[in-house]
Amino acid sequence: MEEEKQLAEQPMTITGGLAKRIQEEIGQNVYLCYQCVKCTSGCPVAEFFDWQPNQIMRAVQLGQEDIALESKTTWLCSACQTCTTRCPQGLDINAIMEFLTREAVERGIKPQVPAVNTFNKAFLREIRLWGRSYEPGIMAEMGLHDPLSLIKDIDLYMAMLKKRKVAFFPDPTRKPSHRKAKPIEGASSAVGYYPGCSLETTATEFNISSKKVCEALDIELIEPKGWICCGSTPAHKADPKASIEFPMENLALFEKSGLTEVTMPCAACYNRHKAAQHEIREHADLKASVDKTLKYEYQDSVYVSTLAEAIYKHIGPERVAEKVTKPLKDLHLACYYGCLLTRPPEITGAPNPENPTDMDELMVALGAEVHDWSYKTTCCGAAHSLTRPDIVLKLSGNIINHAREAGAEAIVVSCPLCHLNLDARQIQMELDEPMPILYFTQLMALALDLPPKAMALNKNIIDPRPLLREKGFIGGE
Repeated sequence: MEEEKQLAEQPMTITGGLAKRIQEEIGQNVYLCYQCVKCTSGCPVAEFFDWQPNQIMRAVQLGQEDIALESKTTWLCSACQTCTTRCPQGLDINAIMEFLTREAVERGIKPQVPAVNTFNKAFLREIRLWGRSYEPGIMAEMGLHDPLSLIKDIDLYMAMLKKRKVAFFPDPTRKPSHRKAKPIEGASSAVGYYPGCSLETTATEFNISSKKVCEALDIELIEPKGWICCGSTPAHKADPKASIEFPMENLALFEKSGLTEVTMPCAACYNRHKAAQHEIREHADLKASVDKTLKYEYQDSVYVSTLAEAIYKHIGPERVAEKVTKPLKDLHLACYYGCLLTRPPEITGAPNPENPTDMDELMVALGAEVHDWSYKTTCCGAAHSLTRPDIVLKLSGNIINHAREAGAEAIVVSCPLCHLNLDARQIQMELDEPMPILYFTQLMALALDLPPKAMALNKNIIDPRPLLREKGFIGGE
């Protein structure tokens, strides 16, 4: 209170230098903001901020650079895109928050949440070293800066190790532009498959079940060799150039391979590739720069889909229902989409970004009881899992509790990070009872009566098998 009083008593000089920088760098006119407060009222992380999003916007408008650049708020933004999606003026508030963190670093201002800055740098360093993210390397670097953080999460790491969901060694690869890519036979009639880094480590059950389900549905997947990490949230926040170039490296690879569609199970991978496509379509000079870097003129002939979207589009709920041999009768589910599968709609093209239904319809086709609820696109805490676990425990715990209140016995997801936060972090939550968190492809594999290995249920941290045995869907193995 005393600090706020002192600030109020200081003479105010309105300057537009920071606002001008934002306009020049990311094309956002902060003076369009008329303080409707939708960005703050809808922000899932607002309770952890020192200044609310609308207050940061006002500070930029007034030239109060100390507030805008020295706030925890910009560093704690989870990049869920809720504010951007709901802004009536069409402002990309998330992009403004990310710009402010970069501006602070460039000016030598100490990051107000050091763990976030460390994570961003460590993540990008691993990509530049290996071409893909390497979780042990990231955690080791973060541990060097804050050893206590590793100690606090020792139970989580041990659980992941027990399930063999941690890569012991990096899987190095060169950028696709540094290698020759040739057309793949049959690519024109197949769907490209980009698993992303997580599906080969922490989300192996998603990778296994996705491939087996697509095989059972006669969807041919082709995964070209040599793809690299999309850069995920760290690149999006800390290095805008890399956030475009990394995804474009992959899209060029898929295009050269002769594929016209690529499906991406990981929500972050999907969103970052869609965002890169959007940017090069909107900015011809950026596309020319990217083409020069890739040494290839990208034709923009590759459609990027989520896996649920691909199954919905190529097969559809009705045909899925026809293939079901083990209906999931009396299994009560809540479908959780998370942030990046649908938002912002001008990038994802989602017709109902606040209330998506494709995963719901697929689960209904399996015979399950799907419960409607208001938390299906609420942020789980995202990448704060390694930087501010307390935020993840609060937000993800709320999601689990509300799913239970809605009548669900399990939550269905389509995002590796959402699954990690809801499933693995659950062992650290104070819940009355655990709730299974399943990938939608695991339940599809179950309903299609595929072999147990195709479901990979043994990989989940919160074991879903007791519930599925109780329902009579699996035996006592």
